Amino acid sequence: MAQSFENHTKIVPAFHYFVLPVLAINFGRSIYRLAHHFSGDTVISVLLAAALILLALHARMFALTVQDRVIRLEMQLRLRNLLAPDQHPRIVDFTVGQLVALRFASDAELPGLARKVLDEKVNDRKTIKKMIQNWQTDLLRA
Repeated sequence: MAQSFENHTKIVPAFHYFVLPVLAINFGRSIYRLAHHFSGDTVISVLLAAALILLALHARMFALTVQDRVIRLEMQLRLRNLLAPDQHPRIVDFTVGQLVALRFASDAELPGLARKVLDEKVNDRKTIKKMIQNWQTDLLRA
């Protein structure tokens, strides 16, 4: 299946459909037990359940942050290869969000789109992705 703006979001079934729901159920059950059978153990249970949810969410955020850093480096290299030499000084003007969104643009489309994003100060990732005409598939994502 070809990737596009409509289907490019990454769902990790084991994480999104199993881990998070199980942790949410555990948290809800812990709160219920705390409300109906208050004790030191039920307080600890709620704290542990909350900590597990935060751990899962932060682990996901950390992976996505590392991914964004790699994309930033990749896109800076792509731009250095694709932009005219007089445009190279502008590469540092891109935000991480702009580079992350631009990664889906084909090599042929990237120079013009990159210039437009900077000139018009387009910062919204979704807006930039919708501007892409020739989508480049990226399946190696966290």
